[in-house]
Amino acid sequence: MTTHLLGQTLALSAAFTWACALVLFKRSGESVPPLALNLFKNIVGIILLAATLLVMGEGFATLDAFPRGDLYILMLSGIIGIAIADTVLFYSLNLIGVGILVIVDCLYSPFVILFSWLMLAEALSPFDYVGAGLIIAAVFTSSRHSPPPNRTRAQLVAGILLGATSMALMAIGIVIAKPVLGDFPLVWATMLRLFAGTLFLALVIVAAGKHRELWSVLKPSRVWKFSIPASVLGAYLSMILWIGGFKWTYASVAAILNQTTIIFAIILAALYLKESFTRRKAVAVTLALAGVILVTLGTR
Repeated sequence: MTTHLLGQTLALSAAFTWACALVLFKRSGESVPPLALNLFKNIVGIILLAATLLVMGEGFATLDAFPRGDLYILMLSGIIGIAIADTVLFYSLNLIGVGILVIVDCLYSPFVILFSWLMLAEALSPFDYVGAGLIIAAVFTSSRHSPPPNRTRAQLVAGILLGATSMALMAIGIVIAKPVLGDFPLVWATMLRLFAGTLFLALVIVAAGKHRELWSVLKPSRVWKFSIPASVLGAYLSMILWIGGFKWTYASVAAILNQTTIIFAIILAALYLKESFTRRKAVAVTLALAGVILVTLGTR
């Protein structure tokens, strides 16, 4: 398996695991505030990553081989892309629901491509352009859901703006980390981003005086049946796969493949949330698969 093919495989796998997590986070968010839910997710991820590093025998000495500047870039990436972006995403999810959020999520790939062009001087091949167009067309085709009940126009607009902001922050967070990821150990890169994001988030919660939210989410409760598996998938497995995708292929290509999360979410919603799988959604899945194939063929 070539390096780029490995990166593409990881990016697709990250899309699938995040889609699973997103469905579970939606259920968790019905009773857990966004800040607390994001913190809980991150704590679970840190515990699992620490256990993974222990099993791998990669202690803190591993980091001595890398410039301190690289560590700081990864930590800044985590603050932007995890602490801030994920919290904003959860606020958006609560306001507009999965149906409208998946439309807003279309902005992720264009943002990554834009910032990769501005910061990394990356360029796309013709296959990538066509593949990206097909995937984004698939997302729009499949995402024309009715607005959620009991929401005002102002709330919908606010939720959409928050979702767009979240996508931009995620894109900036991973693009600034891209130059550092080349030789950096994958699990340690994931841990540094997540640890920095979690620490920043905890400080925000303490500064905001929301201690009750913090302790309430850490106490065992019925919502854990959703939040724990969501956190394992979203803050551990998906995170490693996501960063691995950006580590071993071009940022723009990884972002395009990550966009298939929406298609996976539609399928999972039909299977587990009993949402109808319409002809329009079937067309969307077909378009997305065609786009994935084209992006793969466009490997440099």
